Amino acid sequence: MTVQQTSPRGLSAEQAALRLVEHGPNSIPAPRPPSPWLRVLVQLRDPMILLLIAAAILTASLRDYTDLAVILVVVILNTTVGVVQEIRAEHALAALSRLAAPHATVRRSGHTTVVPAADVVPDDVVLLQAGDVVPADLVLFDAVQLQADESTLTGESVPVEKDPAGEVFAGTVVTRGRGTGTVTRTGPGSALGQIAALLSNQRPRATPLQRRLAGLSRTLSIVVVALSAIVAVAGLVRGLPLLSMVVTAVSLTVAAVPESLPAVVTLALAIGAHRMAQRAAVVRKLPAVETLGAVTVVATDKTGTLTEGIMQAEQLWTESGAATATGVGYEPAGELRPPGSGAVRRLLRDVALCNDAALRPPAADPADTADTADTADRAAWQPIGDPTEAALLTLAHRGSVDPDELRAAYPRTHEVPFDSTRKRMTTFHEQPGSDDLLVIGKGAPEVMLTADVTPYGDIARAKAVAAELSEAGYRVLAVADNALPPGAPRTENGLRLAGLVAITDPVRHNAAEVVASFGRAGIGLLLITGDAPGTALAVAERVGVHDGQVVTGADIDAGQDPTAGRVFARIRPEQKFGIVRAWQAKGHVVAMTGDGVNDAPALRRADIGVAMGRGGTEVARQAADLVLTDDDLGTVEAAIEEGRRIYTNIRTFLRYALGGGLAEVLVMLIGPLLGFAVPLLPGQILWINMLTHGLPGVAIGAEPADPRAMRQPPRSPQEQILGAGLWQRIAWTGALIATVTLTAALWARSAGAPWQTLSYLVLGLAQLGVALALRRPTPSGGRRFRFLDLAVAGAVAAQVLPLILAPLRDLLGLQAVTGTEVLYAAALASVPGLVTAVSRLGRANRRRRSRWLPPYRPRSARR
Repeated sequence: MTVQQTSPRGLSAEQAALRLVEHGPNSIPAPRPPSPWLRVLVQLRDPMILLLIAAAILTASLRDYTDLAVILVVVILNTTVGVVQEIRAEHALAALSRLAAPHATVRRSGHTTVVPAADVVPDDVVLLQAGDVVPADLVLFDAVQLQADESTLTGESVPVEKDPAGEVFAGTVVTRGRGTGTVTRTGPGSALGQIAALLSNQRPRATPLQRRLAGLSRTLSIVVVALSAIVAVAGLVRGLPLLSMVVTAVSLTVAAVPESLPAVVTLALAIGAHRMAQRAAVVRKLPAVETLGAVTVVATDKTGTLTEGIMQAEQLWTESGAATATGVGYEPAGELRPPGSGAVRRLLRDVALCNDAALRPPAADPADTADTADTADRAAWQPIGDPTEAALLTLAHRGSVDPDELRAAYPRTHEVPFDSTRKRMTTFHEQPGSDDLLVIGKGAPEVMLTADVTPYGDIARAKAVAAELSEAGYRVLAVADNALPPGAPRTENGLRLAGLVAITDPVRHNAAEVVASFGRAGIGLLLITGDAPGTALAVAERVGVHDGQVVTGADIDAGQDPTAGRVFARIRPEQKFGIVRAWQAKGHVVAMTGDGVNDAPALRRADIGVAMGRGGTEVARQAADLVLTDDDLGTVEAAIEEGRRIYTNIRTFLRYALGGGLAEVLVMLIGPLLGFAVPLLPGQILWINMLTHGLPGVAIGAEPADPRAMRQPPRSPQEQILGAGLWQRIAWTGALIATVTLTAALWARSAGAPWQTLSYLVLGLAQLGVALALRRPTPSGGRRFRFLDLAVAGAVAAQVLPLILAPLRDLLGLQAVTGTEVLYAAALASVPGLVTAVSRLGRANRRRRSRWLPPYRPRSARR
């Protein structure tokens, strides 16, 4: 397409809106959702449903319209529930995709602003810096040491240098430098869009947990089919009709296998991810939901997670004196005490010029900000670019120095951008009224305060002051400058000391409590920062993360074991990868927070990568499994609690569903040995299965978190889905339900009562009683009415209804019973639930009296 000439001021809001209507959003069109009929057909392809359909055909051929009606009701209900759950899960995941959508920095009407990447339009002026994912295809008109990783498009792993008038493409990653360009192609027309269109029809893959459970279902199906065949053969030996026993065997197979398990798991994962999003944790990759519950170590940065993430430059030091800045956040209002001297104004000039950030004033209209910004963001000044550099701009304003006027008076001619390895930045500027070139450098004191870089000034004194400030918890920057005569080579060395700036980031009010909560939950916390050891230790002591030593990047380079400490300082981003790998090698499941472009490898390596949604780079967000929209470590705690809730609920559902299915198989196997030819009819089995595995099963998957969940250690990473004693509990639960059911049948036969009806009643009610016994306790210790209560109450009513309504009673082949017989059945049916409740209470007491440490496991495979 032909690119129109765009003003450096960028498009106006009206022009951008018109182009958005003309060209459409800058996104890949989502595949059309399947039609309702296709959804129904997918549900009908389930092996268990196919067995039911086969049974329906058999019963129709036998003109057994009673069982046929029951089977069709079960098929229709299961299919309806499956379709509804699939739609709910898709809606939840679609909402997550919208929350995780990337953003772009654009210039409109002369102002720099952040908009959703989908709102970028042709002719927009886009600003790029290290860590950004390019939102659309651009032609550059400004590029300073700009490099882009184009491996997503070309497969070339080496970053490509970009010059003015060159192109950068959508989906590539800015690894170094900065640049500005004009959008040429968006959405499906971009380079990335053309590739993505080839993949648009691929359906999401099942998560590891879903695949494990699918394998479990297949194994159970084979076992249950074998047992059902034994039941059918036993019936044939006793002279019962062939087709009747085939229908019975198929019905028993369907009842014994929790065919609703895949739907329950899918819904639990999707709704769980949606609930995390409501608590400011956006899940980008669904497997993260199930992994969160097993996290044993959280490796976190200091800035923005344990601290507020609002950088404030508070202290200035020059050789001629010091000053303190007042003010709140990034708001320019404030002052220096005492007022700035000539040396202080020189220092403020330098930090304002050697700076790529900008300040965004409060939005008069909420629409002026990106849709992820909350009310507090709209009401406060916000940084655009690096928060540390934004704090320096704020400091200049508070010292009565206007950065915009300075930048106009001192045009930048060249720069060496900040690099996490070099830990410094250098800029070169023209000077008003002079032919000399002004060179300004700023960076970490240990880099700047050397004989080569800053040979002019009281370096020894500056180092001592920097050490004092660092030990007090400040992040310290050293600033130096010099004038280069015309024709002199541009150099970053030989500078004259301008001074020091001490920046603080207040510790979050809840940081100490979050750290203590992790400790109670058996989760270790690692503090990893690029700041000085004194700063790291000061913050660690405030929040309760300390073990008497600080491991530095130099220590790791010298061969020290990264698992020997919990506080890490002066760590380069690439060293985070090694720290994560070392802890994983010791058997831990590691969650790691990050925000920079160089954090991406460690985020991918960690079992759970957590990116900062506010202050982090787009690269970090795209590499992560979880994005924090509030940059608060407490949100990670909430996400881990949600992961534990989901995994526990799935195991609870398995105990409930498999225990009930085992009971039905045992009743059908043992009943004939006790003289009951056919303990239950196919219609009765299917009716019980429909009631017990329907809404109660879904309700168990939606149960709230156990209030004790974060006071217990994480599960072992080696634990199987039926491990930790679950299969034993399933076995004795099923055996107990079967025992009370057969006991009811024996009593009824001896008393001349309708034994099959009472068996039906006890078998269903006992399973529902177990569901209530598995109900999560409330945090207050009381009992609050929940969806599970409603689901069980409805199932009990539907279980008893055929005994009241004669047409339904005849349909299921039941007989009328007396009130005394119903009370006796209810008393027997309550036994499994009571035993389950007492057993759970005993296990909870034993857990409170014991401490469990997560077992180590070897980890050889990388993610």
